Amino acid sequence: MTENGSRIVYVVGAGIAGLSLALFLERAGFTVLVLERARSIDPIGTGIQLSPNASRLLERLGLEPALARAGFEPEAIDVYGFGHKKPLAEVTLGQTARQRFGAAYRVIHRGDLAQILYEAARKRSRIEIALGARNIDMVRHSRGLTVSAELGDGSIHTGRPYALIGADGVHSEIRRKFMDGPEARYSGYVAWRATLGEAQLAAHLSLDHTSLCFGPGFHGVFYPLAARQLLNVVLSTKMPAKRAFADTPPTRPKIDPYYLKRSALFGALMKLMGDKWTFWPLNAVETQRWHDGQFLALVGDAAHAMLPFQAQGAAMGIEDAAVMARQLAGADSPGMAFEGYESERRRRVSEVQALSRRNGMIFHMPFPFSIARNAGAARRGGTAQLDDLAWIYGFDADQPPRRIPG
Repeated sequence: MTENGSRIVYVVGAGIAGLSLALFLERAGFTVLVLERARSIDPIGTGIQLSPNASRLLERLGLEPALARAGFEPEAIDVYGFGHKKPLAEVTLGQTARQRFGAAYRVIHRGDLAQILYEAARKRSRIEIALGARNIDMVRHSRGLTVSAELGDGSIHTGRPYALIGADGVHSEIRRKFMDGPEARYSGYVAWRATLGEAQLAAHLSLDHTSLCFGPGFHGVFYPLAARQLLNVVLSTKMPAKRAFADTPPTRPKIDPYYLKRSALFGALMKLMGDKWTFWPLNAVETQRWHDGQFLALVGDAAHAMLPFQAQGAAMGIEDAAVMARQLAGADSPGMAFEGYESERRRRVSEVQALSRRNGMIFHMPFPFSIARNAGAARRGGTAQLDDLAWIYGFDADQPPRRIPG
């Protein structure tokens, strides 16, 4: 890559946040080098929900045709009480959400989204992606920052970027090694992920909708991955750290057999899956420093990994990417850009994190507390829930915040 003086930015991590950041930086006129530890973009995984606040940003990068082919726009979110055969409420999505917020609410396979972002980045002449990059090191000096990395072919790359941004996930090396940031913290929750054939739970769920199903001490989220003719399943439970990080990891959720007898849906799910789950401890990140004031900064999970109970982790990383690129393009120095980025992002991200934590408690309420929860869900169905979430879905990270005169 030819480095054109002060306008090259290094991004560490080629996940959703990192590749989105590369695309937004390129759109803003920067040259970008993405350093990714893995030797390939991972096509595996399960599903991801892209609410309008994320979709509108990706659509502005020219990705709407690819997203439309690979994704699916559910007509609603069905909210089920535990053991209920019919939804308590339907949260309207589809064209209603698109018209209200100006962008789609989509569900998509995580691997498909990663591939869409990767292929888009590869087509931009000012973006280079170095896979298999390891042993990243850096030195601060009076002229800025010098970064070195061992590339996948064994060669050593050395460069002097304008800025380096860690988008390297919940266990970010940039955060821990170069910014003295904390380790990720186990949340106490685990996610059990799976994909099933579309018809396997058709007797219990609408395949045109996303479904949120409450349980005492657990909950399930189900939605179609239509392009792959699969149903995405995420079952979330609590688990002591000793069991979650045991030498021999658990192979299936531990749910009281009494509850499985009371719920035809969860009973059928556990029978179908057996030990074929993917187990994932859910970690969170809360760090006091999102940047060093000079050349280093963090975006996405590296800065603020959150629980997935509002389906906003990836969306917050995509929003970060748009704001970071805009701030870098408009500031006189990386340090000034990072200050502006954090000023815009920290409060919003903290509020989404808090909502996600609160949802975890609400979704898992046992009887009799679940009675009030179910009644509230029934009252707030239809478009009322869209009103409650308009502050998330209607947000446009591409636009500078409005300043109040005076």
